[in-house]
Amino acid sequence: MSNLKPNEIVQELDKYIIGQHNAKRSVAIALRNRWRRQQVPEDLRDEIVPKNIILIGPTGVGKTEIARRLSNLTDSPFNKVEASKFTEVGYVGRDVESMVRDLLELTVNTVKSKEQEAVKEKGWQIAEERMLDILLPKSGTQQTQKREDTKDVQFELVTQNGDESSSTREKLRGMLRNGKLDSRYVDLDISEKAMPMVEIFSNVGMEEMGINFKDMLGGILPKSTKRRKVKVSEAMEMLAAEEAQNLVDMDKVVKEAINKVEQSGIIFLDEIDKIAGKDGTHGPDVSREGVQRDLLPIVEGSIVTTKYGPVKTDNILFIASGAFHTVKPSDLIPELQGRFPIRVELSSLGQKEFVRILTEPKNALILQYLALLKTEGVDVVFEDEAVEEIARIAEEVNNLTENIGARRLYTVMECLLEDILFDAPEIKEKRIVIDGKYVEDKLKDIKDDEDLSRYIL
Repeated sequence: MSNLKPNEIVQELDKYIIGQHNAKRSVAIALRNRWRRQQVPEDLRDEIVPKNIILIGPTGVGKTEIARRLSNLTDSPFNKVEASKFTEVGYVGRDVESMVRDLLELTVNTVKSKEQEAVKEKGWQIAEERMLDILLPKSGTQQTQKREDTKDVQFELVTQNGDESSSTREKLRGMLRNGKLDSRYVDLDISEKAMPMVEIFSNVGMEEMGINFKDMLGGILPKSTKRRKVKVSEAMEMLAAEEAQNLVDMDKVVKEAINKVEQSGIIFLDEIDKIAGKDGTHGPDVSREGVQRDLLPIVEGSIVTTKYGPVKTDNILFIASGAFHTVKPSDLIPELQGRFPIRVELSSLGQKEFVRILTEPKNALILQYLALLKTEGVDVVFEDEAVEEIARIAEEVNNLTENIGARRLYTVMECLLEDILFDAPEIKEKRIVIDGKYVEDKLKDIKDDEDLSRYIL
């Protein structure tokens, strides 16, 4: 993150997201400010808080994509939540603090996976020694084991003390590494935790109660092991994974995960406009203002209790988004408005942007379909006029029905290519050219019938 200047962040986002330059600039500045904060003298550092952002715009214009790509770019812990699924304390629903717990849980798993990857080689070496112990028991008795395959070859191992045993072990090691023993079966003791079912009827989860039953009972109950016959190759994978897990220092993982969440976590609060209301004092939406008040301390900065320990939310960056069709950001409670000082309006997308979305990004929609059909040996060529026609139809359907932005391109493309995708394995003509006329013929009837287009496009 320290190497990325705001201009470079925008350039990286441009590879995946078309347009929305103002939104990209705002998130790039917010991200760079985190790095700047780390360089500030310590006595002033605690006074600098993240400048949270509200992205305002209709669905399908790139709000979520901007936040997600931003987190990937900087390897920041990221969690997307819908504000509408939270309810005020006292109502049945999720507690707002659970978003921080979920973020930490995701980060712990990510850091743990990276640590396991780092010790994978060491784990494999230990697993190899364990496998050799299984194949070559350390007794002085003669072992005759039968290969369980069609050839039914007798495989005799004689284990003795001294040099002979050592040389046999090394020969076996060589065979194991060369894959010559992969099809043999061994008896392996696999540990499995028998967890009792614990159900709690409450409007808060186990974590919110400060109790983690799984960990608590896991230490009391004995580990049960089950002996299974597995192939050597499969057994090696299982043993290596087990050993890698044993080599990881979980205390270090948790400490690093908490630090990452506190210093560089990003929480994307979608549909924040759904909890805003001009009058939340009565009716079915009485909980809306309560959710805002519950959100306030977390956005402001508080300590959330998790099963891994306390997490401070002071420096977590909150990016909120909403269409704000019927309400305005000023309809949020004043205290919450003040915690989101940056407001950015994203523009609606039209034909010109759709053409670029279909062709320019690294993950462009047309490139995805070309790659899918390539697996069947079918080469599809989209002419420029076909791309223009797809973009025009998508814009027209958005105007006639509900404007769902760039997501309309998915429904149009799927409808356009349905026959080709279905017949691809049997098609004899392996090169298909899609021009403007093909697009018009395929989609004209659906587009012209408004009732039909509501259901299909």
